[in-house]
Amino acid sequence: MKVPLQVKFRNMPHSAAIEAKINERSTKLERFYERIMGCRIVIEKIQRRHHRGNLYGVRIDITVPGKELAISRQENEDVYIALQGAFDAATRLLEEHGRRQRGVIKSHFESPVGRIVRVFPDSNFGFIRTADDREIYFHRNSVIGAVDFSQLKDGTPVSFIEEQGNEGPQAARVAIGRR
Repeated sequence: MKVPLQVKFRNMPHSAAIEAKINERSTKLERFYERIMGCRIVIEKIQRRHHRGNLYGVRIDITVPGKELAISRQENEDVYIALQGAFDAATRLLEEHGRRQRGVIKSHFESPVGRIVRVFPDSNFGFIRTADDREIYFHRNSVIGAVDFSQLKDGTPVSFIEEQGNEGPQAARVAIGRR
């Protein structure tokens, strides 16, 4: 970090142990995005729930080139758990920011589609014919959604996830209809 870490305690006394934990976790943030310019952390004891014990909140503001990333207050009765939640959220936010900076975008692959060609309800399995004219085995436990296996018919359109089974390709998650 180009600017030293800033830690502020509100409505509670300064704690060297908490600050040491913050220093440890904040140095690890640079593993996920190395261009962090500055980081401000506020730990506060929230005064609104006296009958349930102390509640602690943590807010992290991270400055990166051209942007400020904020992790809104993570609250918990244990200050260390609140810190962990805030730093976990900061890690995810920095990773996502780094991916956007590099132009890496998550893509969701399209599930293959096919039609059921044979169903054996008494034996709990069937076969799907894929768009490239292959037959894929599927088991009753692979069918997802509120579908009664015994009601499946030949010709029903399905989407599925293909995986390699012990005896060849098989459908892992079979959804009725095309997605």
